[in-house]
Amino acid sequence: MRRMYWRPRKVSLRSIVILCVVALGGVAVSEAARRQRPSDPLAERKLAAAQLAEEAFAAIKQERLRRGHVIRPELDPAETGLIGEYLTPVTSTTGHLGSKQTSANPNFAAVVVEMLEQAGVREGDVVAVGCSGSFPALNVCVFCALETLGVEPIVVASAAASQFGANMPDLLWIDMERHLRERGLVSFGSVAASYGGFEDLAVGMTEEGRQLITEAIRRNQLPLIEEDDYESSLEARMALYEQHAAGRPVQAYINIGGGSVSVGRSTGKKLYQPGLNLETTEEALEIDSVLTRFARKGTPVIHLVEVQDIARAYRLPNPPQEMIVAGEGELFYNVPLGRQVAGGALLVIVAMLAVSYRRGPGAPLKTARQASGADVVLRSGN
Repeated sequence: MRRMYWRPRKVSLRSIVILCVVALGGVAVSEAARRQRPSDPLAERKLAAAQLAEEAFAAIKQERLRRGHVIRPELDPAETGLIGEYLTPVTSTTGHLGSKQTSANPNFAAVVVEMLEQAGVREGDVVAVGCSGSFPALNVCVFCALETLGVEPIVVASAAASQFGANMPDLLWIDMERHLRERGLVSFGSVAASYGGFEDLAVGMTEEGRQLITEAIRRNQLPLIEEDDYESSLEARMALYEQHAAGRPVQAYINIGGGSVSVGRSTGKKLYQPGLNLETTEEALEIDSVLTRFARKGTPVIHLVEVQDIARAYRLPNPPQEMIVAGEGELFYNVPLGRQVAGGALLVIVAMLAVSYRRGPGAPLKTARQASGADVVLRSGN
């Protein structure tokens, strides 16, 4: 076997400097392109809503720590303070931890702003909201979106929560929303609350759990919706919306989570698409619920369930492993353009390297035989 030994071509300082300039320039241009705001008339309000939600998240976390509650990294790796316990006396049903973690993102407030805009909601409009304690982070985001847009919400809450939601007996969702009002972060709250849970009547919960919820509703000075059955509870909620709308049209209905009366039990929950629903199927209209009552009137409904699907649609972390910063991501910035510029810069660098390589290898090493006039020096080997 014969081997020929080559000395690599010496790379000039000039070439190195040019490659460094191109690389640094590509980074700078891609970052500038990424930071360039898209032509979005809602950009400022989306950012304002997300920043308000971020502040509200911090306020709830601070209050939770003040009350001596431990934030468990195994449940809440981002340490948001908005992920509850596995099981407490006020836990109504099972919950999906990944969905709860994904929801703890202040940028969902910007998502809600976008959905409300697409639903045709404008400043001063009336918006009805049905929420439970199952997704406190989403509740915060909806409240902050509504506050930012200057609409008039009518909120009816269910006090209980599923696993990993606002299921700490001394800090239920209705306690959290009161705390946000007292801090001046939002200007409104629920007009009434039910027990929540199965059939909206806390069916299956212990007497201790029901008593704790009753105490929470009392300390927050809210009217208690306590009916005998599903149908009566549904009628009571619709009456509340009608009463507080005072003859004004409701421009949208927002459901957060899977409250029985709001969505129509587990069956009705699955018949509406996650996110904004401008049209409804005949099958969905057959299930009587708050969602259906509004949909029958042609009212747009925003169905905040299947949180991870919504997160994927808006390119939000799913689930986040660290605290999310408001205003970051493709919802606000032209991230794809930045990536395209970075990719273009990389191609230029690769092309420059290829050109340098094609100029040819270095000269062969000279030996005594070459020095004596041999054309090529070869060395034998095994």
